[in-house]
Amino acid sequence: MEGNDNKVTHKDYYKVLEVDYDATDEKIRFNYRRLALKWHPDKHKGDSAVTAKFQEINEAYKVLSDPDKRLDYDITGNYEIDKYTLRGMILTCNGLGINHTSIWAQQLKESGRGVLPMSA
Repeated sequence: MEGNDNKVTHKDYYKVLEVDYDATDEKIRFNYRRLALKWHPDKHKGDSAVTAKFQEINEAYKVLSDPDKRLDYDITGNYEIDKYTLRGMILTCNGLGINHTSIWAQQLKESGRGVLPMSA
């Protein structure tokens, strides 16, 4: 497709580290160490693809291991969950038994921000 050459694609750091979006710091650290050992360039001498993979793993860990950077990434990053509207997320969370009547959800509902209109 023409005109999409300038489209910026974001890496999904959660997928890079093979963790869930709600992964604990311990799980992130564990998977980082496992993957760093597996993809370390010293084990695959001369393979530039392995070096690139190793750098990607380090980049993902640098972001997800820092609470401030992780929050910023979660808010601005591009990952699967942002395909859904807030309303869809609330319904999904409710189906999982998560209380969706939090102050945060109520404030968003009242302000009208973050909720996309439902299609007819």
